[in-house]
Amino acid sequence: LALEEELRVFLYLPYEHSELLADQDISVELTQAWAEPYLKYAVEHRDIIQNFGRFPHRNKMLGRETTPQEQTFLDGGGFSG
Repeated sequence: LALEEELRVFLYLPYEHSELLADQDISVELTQAWAEPYLKYAVEHRDIIQNFGRFPHRNKMLGRETTPQEQTFLDGGGFSG
């Protein structure tokens, strides 16, 4: 199935926005193979999940406690979604 790059990226977004590391790895793999210009975003998302096991910027909205390490990351301009 031939898809335009922008549509492929859109289809990969559920993997990129998942808090499961396995999904993040799929996102990076797919993006690397089929949408190289967007790879840095996939890697950025995956690295956050590798480091924290979740997206810290979602904590308040989901009623989760923010760890000191997560707060340092956020205070330092860490990914904000």
